[in-house]
Amino acid sequence: MRIVIGAACLAFAVPALAQDLSAFKTGPVFEDFGPHAPVDGLGEAPADAEFAHSFDVADPAKEGERNRGFESAARFINMHVASGVDEDNIRIAVVVHGRASLDLLGNVAWAARQPIGEDEEAPDNPSGAMIRAMLDQGVRFILCGQSGTAHGIAADDLIPGVETALSAMTAHALLQQRGYTVNPF
Repeated sequence: MRIVIGAACLAFAVPALAQDLSAFKTGPVFEDFGPHAPVDGLGEAPADAEFAHSFDVADPAKEGERNRGFESAARFINMHVASGVDEDNIRIAVVVHGRASLDLLGNVAWAARQPIGEDEEAPDNPSGAMIRAMLDQGVRFILCGQSGTAHGIAADDLIPGVETALSAMTAHALLQQRGYTVNPF
């Protein structure tokens, strides 16, 4: 009887778990990542709105995928520009620590850490192209120096343009002094 009740509950729960993601699109700033959806009834955000926002990322990317925390920063930019905010009014910093620090490695350093067979070619960092595109648009990536040291990351190992702070805590404190809010997600 418990099995029948459990199966019935599961059958009703499955449709509730289904999501319609067809409205989510990328762009206008990052065409290959950062999907977002319009929200009916809100209208556009004021073009003169200003955002200085930091993202705290400690979770690494899943194997073979881009880092979701980094992509959240791209989503923030895409959705606000699509809603009418001037791109020049958006300042974003991504503070990276813990195991996510390894997602900041350039392709050579990334490849050196990948377990590959004798006849296999090491893959590129799956987050690399996204990070470079975001850096080109003015997004700051800041590595926690404590995490970098713990993971044996040298400055030359990083994607060019990635900054290093004494710690993630230091980076957030300095960003807050400069008017950045911290993303709670």
